[in-house]
Amino acid sequence: MARKTSPRAAPAAAARPSRWRRLRRILLWTLLALLLALVAWQGSLYARIWWWIDHNPRSTSFMDQRLDGLRAKDPGATLKHEWVAYPRIAQSLKLAVIAAEDTSFVDHEGFDWKGIEKALEKNQKKGKVVAGGSTITQQLAKNLFLSGERSYVRKGQEALITWMIESQMDKDRILEIYLNVVEWGNGVFGAEAAARHYYGVAAAQLSREQAARLAAMLPRPQFYDRNRNSAYLAKRVPVILQRMNQVEAP
Repeated sequence: MARKTSPRAAPAAAARPSRWRRLRRILLWTLLALLLALVAWQGSLYARIWWWIDHNPRSTSFMDQRLDGLRAKDPGATLKHEWVAYPRIAQSLKLAVIAAEDTSFVDHEGFDWKGIEKALEKNQKKGKVVAGGSTITQQLAKNLFLSGERSYVRKGQEALITWMIESQMDKDRILEIYLNVVEWGNGVFGAEAAARHYYGVAAAQLSREQAARLAAMLPRPQFYDRNRNSAYLAKRVPVILQRMNQVEAP
């Protein structure tokens, strides 16, 4: 005998596919909206980098984060920062930073693949992200737009911004911006503020040893601001001074 279908079962069975189609449509539209938002965000980054080819950034993500931290303790806190044009930065500081941070800066297109390979090997040994193999351009990308968080997602965004910077800017402009926005102490940003903070001179007047010492501080600027007689700095400065004879600046 043929089994009779309940009159209520058929509409319910038909409703399930209909609900699934609506859910799928919502998911697709949500994904599309997220994709469009992501494209718009990346486009805004690209536009800002294009603008900074011949306009100086007023602030950076790192500056804003540091200022927020300082003002949480002191509402009246300000950053020490003064922009100086590329010719007014001592050649010794340009060479020292390249020697300390990115010896192949003038030759690569934003990425030091050998350095990245070494960093990956170090991370695998440690079981976590402890090194990034970052070039000066990558560090500039991070300073301008990102945070100090260590993750592969952030590194991916950093890589994309690095490509944007290298595709639009000359090396001397990249180095000029980097030297003017990088952190050099507690609330101290840029070469001019650093030179005056540590040595009481303008960035154009830095000696080779002073420049090498400032370059050595870059990995941990706040720590070395408090520990200026660090044994690490004493060892690192002679190494940088020697490398300064082997690199070139744009």
